[in-house]
Amino acid sequence: QVQLVESGGGLVQAGGSLTLSCAASGLSSRDGAMGWFRQAPGKERDFIAAITWDGGSTYYAPSVKGRHNISRDNAKNTALLQMNGLKPKDTAVYYCALQGGATGSLYYETSYQYWGQGTQVTVSS
Repeated sequence: QVQLVESGGGLVQAGGSLTLSCAASGLSSRDGAMGWFRQAPGKERDFIAAITWDGGSTYYAPSVKGRHNISRDNAKNTALLQMNGLKPKDTAVYYCALQGGATGSLYYETSYQYWGQGTQVTVSS
């Protein structure tokens, strides 16, 4: 059974940086891509970034491209989201997700089978 646990969230001032970590248990090469999404209060969950199993391809939402960096270490069963130049509008609960048996575009929630519980990121102005 695959389990995902996010960590690294917190309070940061605008312009600052945070690195989120997603620790996964039960991973195998069949479990595919990993992604990060976020959900602000009163809003839908939005795609942030994704990375293929081998780390060969990465994908970013336009709102974070150039500021954030996604990476993964399969030997350690972790995925990281390094966030730079944070803005108050980046405030949200951040979730990591694993493709598993799901299919489809990595930009959509429905393309991921497993989800973590989320970690809060708050950016103050």
